[in-house]
Amino acid sequence: MTTNNTQCVLASGNKGKLAELSNALADHHITLVAQSEFNVTEADETAVTFVENALIKARHASLATGLPALADDSGLVVPALNGAPGIYSARYAQSNHSGRKPTDLENINKLLESLAPLKNRAAYFACVLVYLRHANDPEPIIATGQWHGTVLDELNGDGGFGYDPVFYCPDSKLTAATMGKERKQQISHRAIALKKLHQQLINR
Repeated sequence: MTTNNTQCVLASGNKGKLAELSNALADHHITLVAQSEFNVTEADETAVTFVENALIKARHASLATGLPALADDSGLVVPALNGAPGIYSARYAQSNHSGRKPTDLENINKLLESLAPLKNRAAYFACVLVYLRHANDPEPIIATGQWHGTVLDELNGDGGFGYDPVFYCPDSKLTAATMGKERKQQISHRAIALKKLHQQLINR
């Protein structure tokens, strides 16, 4: 377990993600700072898996700053669509919109169109967290989480972001967009991965 206060760069400029991950790492005396504070550019995510892309982002941030780095890569996986949207979750509908980054609604609409003829609508959110002590860390800490549910055929709720309005959690009987931020942060794929990361940091 980390005993001294350690500054760590988060391989993201997302303020919401920074707040959520910072709270989880506070017990380990790790202070997260967004890579944007160091003027670090976004890494090119050239891999085909969540874990590889998370490693790319963490190494990029660590190399640029000389600090330990934490990266997150996540997305929605639909087995009936051979794992799509998967690592392309944030840009699933990009080919339909002249190369610009699509909106959440455009991504959702493409997902619903793809699933329309299919009966199996099972899906899960996947999250991979990677912690590097330095850019060449030979033993990165890797923690994963999956949040299982189904994809509805219409939107329900206006909370959250991404695919939350169509992702239904049977245990809660709510969509990710209607359950509220606090509940979501307790049971989501990222929450599961964070618990595993916490345990690995204790054992390290």
